Amino acid sequence: MSSAVHAPEPAPPEPMSPEPVSPHPPAAPMPPLLTQSWLDLAFLHWAVDPADVAPLLPPGTVPDTFDGATTYVGLVAFRMYRVGVLGLPGIPYLGTFPETNVRLYSVDERGRRAVVFRSLDASRLVPVLVARAAVRLPYLWSRMGIERSGDTVTYTSRRRWPGPRGARSRIVLRPGDAIAEPTPLEHFLTARWALHTSFFGRTAYLPNVHPRWPLHRAELLECDEDLIAAGGLPAPVGEPMSVLYSPGVPVRFGPQQRSRPGGSPA
Repeated sequence: MSSAVHAPEPAPPEPMSPEPVSPHPPAAPMPPLLTQSWLDLAFLHWAVDPADVAPLLPPGTVPDTFDGATTYVGLVAFRMYRVGVLGLPGIPYLGTFPETNVRLYSVDERGRRAVVFRSLDASRLVPVLVARAAVRLPYLWSRMGIERSGDTVTYTSRRRWPGPRGARSRIVLRPGDAIAEPTPLEHFLTARWALHTSFFGRTAYLPNVHPRWPLHRAELLECDEDLIAAGGLPAPVGEPMSVLYSPGVPVRFGPQQRSRPGGSPA
């Protein structure tokens, strides 16, 4: 009586090493799917355990770590300016609004670094509804404001819908001197040329390009927020380990690239 001999199943491909962190945008041409500008940005970052981040990332991605042991959560407040579609001019009213997002840092099997948004609070309901429906990003409608007074900038946000209702943030900072050469960690936290998101059961990779970030030192005068905890992460303890300001950049987003299981492009 003979017994069949089965060849062993091939091992899954090993994940590729993460691509280098570069402050310069990718050189490949990108047909504009979306255009916009990000202005008056406040970047606040806290260190967080990768074990707390991993369950919150899309399938096929893992926490991106700076030193092999630590990843970060970012609270980024800014003014979105004139969002446009397919190369058309930006929309003055509906395309211009304050936004505050909670973001994590990811890397996929192909070594592509990106951000993952846990929440994106915005003050215009129509863009919130469109972004939630069209690209499955976790946009939320909030009452928001950005005010300049002397040499300080104040960012406020209080969530309306869908919730948790009342989740809030208030950031007051004083921008300082321009940074001639950011540190490797500052590049790691800001030089992100794509986002990962779950899109109809798959993990999507949406690239962007913009000029190199003009970064400034900044003094944090006040930070009162619970958006990070509302995004499923432990509430930060203590002051952020990095506080930066940028006057902003124009941005283009390219076509979505969906990854199949195993990391090959769809």
